[in-house]
Amino acid sequence: MIFKSVSSLNGKAEKSFFLEQIQVYRRLVEVFCERHGARTHADVVSSEFVSELKAIGVIADEAELPELKSVLGKEYGKFAEAVNFVITHKAEIFEGEARPGEAGDLLGKLYNSKRKEIQESAAKRHGLTLVDFFCGAGGLSLGFVQEGFQVKLANDIEDVCIQTYKYNHPELPTDKVVTGDIRELVKHLADYVDKEAWEDVDVVTGGPPCQGFSEANRQRVIDDPRNELYKYFVRAVEIIAPKIVVMENVKGMLKVADQVVEDYECLRIHRGEKVYSYKVKYQILNSLDFSVAQSRERLIYIAVRNDVTEEKGVRPEDVFERIKETCEGNRTFVLMDALHDIKPLEAPRIKNMNEVDSDTTGKKIDVNAYAENENEYLRLINGERAIPYVLNHKARYLSDVNYEIYKRLSQGDDATDEKIKDIMPYAHRNHCFKDKYYKLIANKPCRTITAHLKMDCHSHIHPYQVRALTPREAARVQSFPDDYLFWGAYLKTYMQIGNAVPTRMARGIARVIKECLE
Repeated sequence: MIFKSVSSLNGKAEKSFFLEQIQVYRRLVEVFCERHGARTHADVVSSEFVSELKAIGVIADEAELPELKSVLGKEYGKFAEAVNFVITHKAEIFEGEARPGEAGDLLGKLYNSKRKEIQESAAKRHGLTLVDFFCGAGGLSLGFVQEGFQVKLANDIEDVCIQTYKYNHPELPTDKVVTGDIRELVKHLADYVDKEAWEDVDVVTGGPPCQGFSEANRQRVIDDPRNELYKYFVRAVEIIAPKIVVMENVKGMLKVADQVVEDYECLRIHRGEKVYSYKVKYQILNSLDFSVAQSRERLIYIAVRNDVTEEKGVRPEDVFERIKETCEGNRTFVLMDALHDIKPLEAPRIKNMNEVDSDTTGKKIDVNAYAENENEYLRLINGERAIPYVLNHKARYLSDVNYEIYKRLSQGDDATDEKIKDIMPYAHRNHCFKDKYYKLIANKPCRTITAHLKMDCHSHIHPYQVRALTPREAARVQSFPDDYLFWGAYLKTYMQIGNAVPTRMARGIARVIKECLE
């Protein structure tokens, strides 16, 4: 479930997410009112108020109301208004909000009762199954889900990533979205995936961090202690023995790719009288080929279990060949396709304003004034839905110096440009910081969105406006749908988006794997 009842909150992090969930609930109701010309009323109190709070999940029984008031403080009154408004407008919010071609069910992901219904319905389906380690914000999982896969387990060590994943994947029970270190998780996998069902897991995916690429005095670079998490990912594969493994990583890992193949192909997994092994191939794939508005190269490994090859004639090289074939003819999109019809913003000029909502600098949740105006790219990433709200579209703070640099640069200019030589703070180290500042080119695919945007966005300056890309614009470039909400502190949203596998890329891989397994 998305909510824990207020009396069961344990620790600062859980309380922080609880308060954020309350604020998101209230804000979604506010933007519904803005869009439809309605308003909440403080003096309207419904007799169904307590039962509605239980349905949401913020309390387990009426006795928790005083504690809820205490935890929410000043926020309680506005939250109560929002809840009472929902009670009296349920038909419009949960049914009437979805017009043909629109994304409906505005608040469903924030109701434990509705999430339970979604999960019970999902449990009755019998599609191909997926386990996703290092799942991050869920971009890769989403691509597989869009192709009909059912996620059985998702894991990441970052609690903010798990919060984002949990909200956007209501079909997966909360106890199957696990925050924790894979080194501990592999010791208790049977607690999350029934041992009897392990042979039914079709695909295991993951992008374990691999950092030790120095080849000095090493025969097997992949054994560097900094690559320990990769080893535990392989161990998880050995325990689950999926039919197919999809592992993705940075292009720099190419120098140890053959060592990775060796590790997988040495596996011998005993299941009764059966002995499973894997054949592995790897290729560099570019998200651009999957109609993502970004040039992003990733090293993809595909391992196929021996019985799948024997029974279905599927080899890893066949999977890659089929992926290549399905990408032929895909349209190439550019940055401006992703920036189409989204509200122009100004960068905040006062420090510590990134978390503050404003009409000029953007809001975490706002009405989409351009809904139903979508171009081909937006229709593609949004699944042909007109989404009436825009999420995480907030501009980032700019100092006076950086504002002037952004303003002077033309599209394609970087830190070495003469126009900023007099104010460039890193001019003496331009050989190291050439890409420290870069103004994106509107009519070309975007350069790779990275997690470094959490630190600064100077490398991704908007082509027309004096600011960096917002988290929502970066998410569009990564092909996330517009109703995918990123949780947590503002700067951490960049980290989640930059670390993700582009959803369209994941979906393209999933589609081929599905064809091979069915």
